[in-house]
Amino acid sequence: MAEGKKLVIVESPTKMKSIQGYLGDGYEVLSSVGHIRDLADKKSIPADKKEAYGKYSIDIDNGFDPYYVESERGKKTVAELKRALKGADELLLATDEDREGEAIAWHLLQTLKPKVPVKRMVFHEITKDAIQAAVGNTRELDLALVDAQETRRILDRLYGWDVSPVLWYKVQQGTSAGRVQSAATRLVVDRERERMAFVSASYWDIEALAAPNRPQGIDESFSTRLARVDGAVLARGTDFDDRGELKKAVLVLDEAQVRELAAAIEAAAEASVTALESKPGTRSPKPPFTTSTLQQEAGRKLSMSAKHAMGVAQRLYEKGYITYMRTDSTALSTQAVQAAREQAVKMYGDKSVPPNPRSYRNNSKNAQEAHEAIRPSGETFRTPSEVSGQLDRDELRLYDLIWKRTMASQMSDAKYETTTVTLEVAAAGRRAEFTSSGTVYTFKGFLEAYEEGRDEKRGDSDKSDDQSLPAMAVGDVLRLRDVEPKGHATSPKPRYTEASLVKALEEKGIGRPSTFASIIDVILNRGYVTKRGQALIPSWLAFSVVRLLEQHFADLVDYDFTAALEDDLDAIARGEQKRQDWLQDFYFGGTDHVGLRNIVDNLGEIDARALNSTPIGDVATLRFGKYGPYLEVPDAEKPDAEPRRVNIPEDLAPDELTPARAQELIDAPVAGDRVLGENPANGKLVVVKDGRFGPYVQETDPPAEEAVDEETGEVVAVEPEPAPKKRGAKKEVAPKPRTASLFKSMSVDAIDLDTALKLLDLPRTVGVDPETEAPITAQNGRYGPYLKKGTDSRTLQSEQQIFDITLEEALAVYAQPKYGARGASSALKEFEADPTSGKPIKLKDGRFGPYVTDGETNATIPRGEDAMEVTFERAVQLLADKRAKGPAKRPARRTTTTRKPAAKK
Repeated sequence: MAEGKKLVIVESPTKMKSIQGYLGDGYEVLSSVGHIRDLADKKSIPADKKEAYGKYSIDIDNGFDPYYVESERGKKTVAELKRALKGADELLLATDEDREGEAIAWHLLQTLKPKVPVKRMVFHEITKDAIQAAVGNTRELDLALVDAQETRRILDRLYGWDVSPVLWYKVQQGTSAGRVQSAATRLVVDRERERMAFVSASYWDIEALAAPNRPQGIDESFSTRLARVDGAVLARGTDFDDRGELKKAVLVLDEAQVRELAAAIEAAAEASVTALESKPGTRSPKPPFTTSTLQQEAGRKLSMSAKHAMGVAQRLYEKGYITYMRTDSTALSTQAVQAAREQAVKMYGDKSVPPNPRSYRNNSKNAQEAHEAIRPSGETFRTPSEVSGQLDRDELRLYDLIWKRTMASQMSDAKYETTTVTLEVAAAGRRAEFTSSGTVYTFKGFLEAYEEGRDEKRGDSDKSDDQSLPAMAVGDVLRLRDVEPKGHATSPKPRYTEASLVKALEEKGIGRPSTFASIIDVILNRGYVTKRGQALIPSWLAFSVVRLLEQHFADLVDYDFTAALEDDLDAIARGEQKRQDWLQDFYFGGTDHVGLRNIVDNLGEIDARALNSTPIGDVATLRFGKYGPYLEVPDAEKPDAEPRRVNIPEDLAPDELTPARAQELIDAPVAGDRVLGENPANGKLVVVKDGRFGPYVQETDPPAEEAVDEETGEVVAVEPEPAPKKRGAKKEVAPKPRTASLFKSMSVDAIDLDTALKLLDLPRTVGVDPETEAPITAQNGRYGPYLKKGTDSRTLQSEQQIFDITLEEALAVYAQPKYGARGASSALKEFEADPTSGKPIKLKDGRFGPYVTDGETNATIPRGEDAMEVTFERAVQLLADKRAKGPAKRPARRTTTTRKPAAKK
C-alpha cells in the first residue's frame, strides 16, 4: 500500500470493487468478510483462563467479560489488514450502520490496534454521491450500539448453553433453545393447538343470479346472497366461536329448511329492489418497505422464503441498486421523494401524485437502526426494464417489487364507490332478503403502480368477490335464476406462513426484523417446523420442546417477556441502561426476574415420559420417542400387557390426528409382513414389510414343521435337533437376514416375488470392463441409483436402470466426463478471479448438487436458486460467506491405547 493512502474496511467483498472505484487512488478498500472473531469454544480457552471462562467463554463473576478468539479465516484476514494498515495514514471503518456492523468495527479496532487516526464511515446506499458524502461526514464509533450487540451475543450464549442441555436429556439429542427461536416455535405450536381444539360449525345459505329486465342479448346478471329471512339475520361463519357456538343471536337454517326455501324462491323467480345505497371511499398507499414488510411481500407475491429474500436484497444493496436492506424506517429522503414523484408523473400523469409529498409514521414497536426505507438507490430511480440485463431473475423480481412499492408510496389515493343493493323475494309466505355489493374505482391512483398482498384470514369465504352492479332503482323487479342452496363449515385460524409469522413476530416485538429470516431458517432446520406449500406446520418434536419450556422456563418463552428483552437492548443501545448491570439482573436475578441461573439450578424433577406424551382423546396416547412420534395403544383386555405401537404417517399434521383418524390408523391392517413366496435358491420365505424408514423386503426362515402328539392330539412344532457343541467353542452369532429397500416407484401392495428377489440380489453385476477387467455393478444408494467400477461411481438417471442397463450402455456412461459432457474443465460456468484468493471461480455440479469453487473453498448453491443464473458477484458472496463460517468441524478421532502387561514379580 502506497504511503499516504487511507485504508477503508468494509465487511463484504462484493462492496469492495464498487467503493474502490468511487473513492479513487487515494484509498484502498479491503473486506473483513464479516466477523473476524467470536466467543471461543471450550478447547480454544487457555489453561490459565479455564476456571474463569471455561463454561460459556464468559466470566460471569467478573462483569460478564467475554473471551473472544479469531477464527482461522479471521486470522488470515487480520494478517492482510495489518499489512495494509502499516502504509496507511488513516483508517476508515465502513461496516454497516447497525448494531452488528458497529460491533464488527469495534472488533476490528480491538484486533488491529491502529496507531493512525480512526474514523467511522457510514452510508445507506452504494452510489458515488453517497460514498463520497460518507467520506466527508465521518463520526466516532458508537460504543452504546456495540454494548447492545455484545449484550445480545452474551445473552444468547447464556440462554442457549443453559437451557439446551435440559432439552437434550428430556426430549432429544440435537435439540436447542434460543431466546427468539423458542418464542417463534411457540407461536407456530400455539396456532396448531388452536386448530386442534377447534370445533367446526355448519351453516347454510342460498346464492342466486339476479338480472334486470333488459333487451335480449344483454346480460347484466350479478351474484347475490341470502342475508335475512322474515327480518332475522342469517348466520355467517364469523358468528361462531372456536367451540362451534354462536356468539350472537342470528338465524341458523339446516339443509332441509334451506332447500325448501330455495325451491320456493326459484318458483317465485323474481325479486324487487327495496334498498340501494352508494358510499364513496378512498384507499391510501402503504409505506415504502422496511426489512419486515419486504420479507412479507416477497413471500406473498414472489413465494420467496424470508432467508432467500434477504439474500437477494443483500446482493442488490451491494451492487448499488437499492439502499440498505436492514431498516425499521418508513422514511424517504427528500431526494428519494422527489425521484418517486417525478417518475410517477412521467408514467401516469400529473394527477397521479398528491399536491404535497407523503410522510409516514413508524409503527414498529422497537424501531431502531432507522436509516431510510428500502428503496431504489440514486437521485433518479432506474426502472426494472433499464436494469433487466444486469440482474439475475430473482434480483430483478425483487427490485421490481421495491421500485413499485416506493413509487406507489408517493402517489395519490385511490377513489372508489361501493354500491349495496337489497332484493326482496316473497316465497311461500316468507320474506327472503338478498344482498349484493359492487365496488367501482373512479380513480385508481397508486393502484396503477402497486397493490399490497394480503395473508389468508378467517371469514374470507363469507366475503363477496368484487363485481360491477348494473344500473338499478328502488322498486325495480329483477329476474332470479340459478338459485342454489350452499352449505358451509367454519374453519380454524389459518396456519402461519413465513410472511404472516414475520408479521406476528414484529407485532409482538419478538426479535429484530434483520434476524427474522435466520429465526425461521433455524426452526425449519431443527425440525421444529416443516412447510406444506406456504404453510408452517409444527412437528411433534416442537410440541415436546415448547411444553418443557412452558412448564420449566415459562418466562423465557413468554411473548411479553421476550419483547421486553428487546426493549432493554434498545435502552442499552441508547445509553440508558448499563450492560453489566442488566446482565447481572437477567442471569442472577433482580427485583423483576428470578434469574436464569436460579431457574436452571432449581428445576426439580422433570417427567420426560409425560413431557413427550399427548392424549388423543380416549383412543390412544401419542408419544415422542428416540425415533420420532408414534401412537401407544393399550390392550383393554390385558391392561398389564405391553401397549401396541402404531406408526404415524410422516405427512400427517398434528391437527389432523383426531381421535377418529387415530382409530383408523389403529384399525388399519398392518402394512407389510405380506409373504410374497419362497426363494427357490435357499428355501427362505420372502416377506414385504413397512418399517419406520420405509418399505422393504426381507428373507425369513420358514415356520417350523408341525406334528401331532398321538397321546394328547396337540399340534406341536418339530424343532430340528441342534448340532452337538464343541467344548470351548464360541457362541455362534445368528446371521442377519437379507433385506433390501423398495424403490421409490414401488409400493408394498403391488410388489411381487420376482421383483423382490431382484432387490435382494443387489448390487447387480452388469458385466466386466474389457479394458480394466474390473466388474461394473448397478446399485441403489443414499443419493440414488448409480454404477460402480472399483472406486469410480457414476449416477444413473432412474432406479429402473439398475435392473435394465446393459454392459454396452454402462460403458457408454463411463466414456462420458464425470459430471456430464461439459468438456475438459467439467465446469458449468467460469468467472474471473476471486478478489480474496486471486484464483478463477468455477461453477460445477457435484455429487450433492451445484457449487462454486476457487480451488480452495467450495460453496453450495442454496436450494431454490437457479445455478445457471449465478453471477460473478453472487459467486464471490457465496465463497465469502463460506470462508466466514470457517472450516467444517471434524469429529475427534477415537484413539485406543494398548494396555501393557503387568511386570512380573
